[in-house]
Amino acid sequence: MAVERTLGIIKPDAVEKNNIGGILAMTEGDGFVIKAMKMVRLSVPQAEGFYAVHKERPFFGELIEFMTRGPVVVMALEADGAVKKWRDLMGATNPAEAPEGTIRKSFGTNIGENATHGSDSLDNARIEVNYFFPGFEVGI
Repeated sequence: MAVERTLGIIKPDAVEKNNIGGILAMTEGDGFVIKAMKMVRLSVPQAEGFYAVHKERPFFGELIEFMTRGPVVVMALEADGAVKKWRDLMGATNPAEAPEGTIRKSFGTNIGENATHGSDSLDNARIEVNYFFPGFEVGI
């Protein structure tokens, strides 16, 4: 399997509950290398730009309000097959359906406040990592 990079976000709900350390421990424990990381408070335009793909969806306004209510931690993560590996570690979008041992099962509350975000494809990973880390070389 090829070494890839993907974007991970620790969302405001997990930051508010002081779960950053627990999520980072699970991340590193699963073999990810954190290549870049920063805590930011997204502005409405930043969040709208990042989630533009969902603009026409009924939950868009609620998503933007949630993602801008407090700080988030954005990370460029590296591992063999990082995109799938990170999605597997996160677990199902709905924490109630996520397997034991996943981030969302451990730290998520509900489908809206589910602790983390992850890129859904390698192409989107490149776009998303560069959104938060402009000029960061994603390719290996």
